[in-house]
Amino acid sequence: MKLTHTALALALALGAAQAPALAQKPAAAAPAERQYEISKGARNDIAALQATVNAADWANFPAKLAAAQAKAKTADDKYVIAKLNLKATVDQKKDAELAGAIEAVLATGAASNDEIIPLQMSLGKIHYNAKAYDRASTAFQRVLQLQPTHVDAMVMQGETLNSQGRTADGVALIQKAIATRVAAGQKPEESWYKRGVSLAFNGNLPIAPTLAREWVTAYPSPKNWRDAIRIYQGGSKLDDAALIDSMRLAAATGGLTGENDYFRIANQLMLKGYPGEAKAVLDQGFAAKSIDKSRPTFAQLYALANTKSQGDRASLAASAKTALAAPAAKQAMTTGDAYYGYGDYAQAAELYRAALTKSGVDKDVANLRLGMALARAGDKAGATAALNAAGGAQADVAKLWLAYVATRS
Repeated sequence: MKLTHTALALALALGAAQAPALAQKPAAAAPAERQYEISKGARNDIAALQATVNAADWANFPAKLAAAQAKAKTADDKYVIAKLNLKATVDQKKDAELAGAIEAVLATGAASNDEIIPLQMSLGKIHYNAKAYDRASTAFQRVLQLQPTHVDAMVMQGETLNSQGRTADGVALIQKAIATRVAAGQKPEESWYKRGVSLAFNGNLPIAPTLAREWVTAYPSPKNWRDAIRIYQGGSKLDDAALIDSMRLAAATGGLTGENDYFRIANQLMLKGYPGEAKAVLDQGFAAKSIDKSRPTFAQLYALANTKSQGDRASLAASAKTALAAPAAKQAMTTGDAYYGYGDYAQAAELYRAALTKSGVDKDVANLRLGMALARAGDKAGATAALNAAGGAQADVAKLWLAYVATRS
């Protein structure tokens, strides 16, 4: 995270762009601007230094600075001189000297908290860019001591901790920044979510799927959904059903992209006996121009799905009637899955509900599929209730679907 000269000048935001006033003690009316008690012996030299800085007379600046420093007695003397030196350093674009100039202001002990915070933030970023992570951490920690809710300091301290090899602690601080912004009724920066997700995923931290869900809930987009689903898939030991249910979510969110995604789900659907849904997925890919229908792999898969799905849709009504009358849940689940694949989510939901009342039902799977069907049908309340009831091995994919429901209008 490079801090440019211009960015630094703006980040300081504490008067470095204008020289401190050298007025006498405030009158009874007490002006808003801070006044400084400059010692009599240093006043003329500090005034001369100020004039030199205001005139950008950099040739004479070193001598004027040395003269003022030699006369400085009080904390205010040293503070004003240090502020003038900081302004000169910024104005001359002497980036290599900025850290020392900032530290000199802080060392006087005369800066207010309102000044210390941006100074320490700038100092921390300079040290971070120089890979002086211990010094950067000290600066950011000082900001957080003064202002515990300073989210930018949390994020930068998180980055610093990661650079020190403390990735879990760094991610936790980025999460804290996100939570702090949310608690204040404000939307966190997407870059915070993405950075937290990236660090957690690359660090093999178990928090990665949770962060990915939070990210895609706050910033839903086809690409973000694809990434969040892949993080879930990469961090979980998925059986075929969980893989299909997560890929179904990718299809619902536009998160399928490229040949690998489409072949993966279509092939799994064929293997599990859902040719109608496999055909629909391939049609989606062809329409999006994500896959080429003329390629042998997809041409053969599509032909097989088309052949096997012929008459399948028409037979579902009879299968549903038998399933609803049967004491066991298996046929209701299978038929519900088939209806889901054809996009008849209301009929699928009816069969999943029926399955929940029958023997041999896996309630976690049935509630998950019921929630999926209701989500696709637009029943947010019903989908939320069903998905919240899906536990066990289905809990994580159910949480992904809950994130999808939360983003629906």
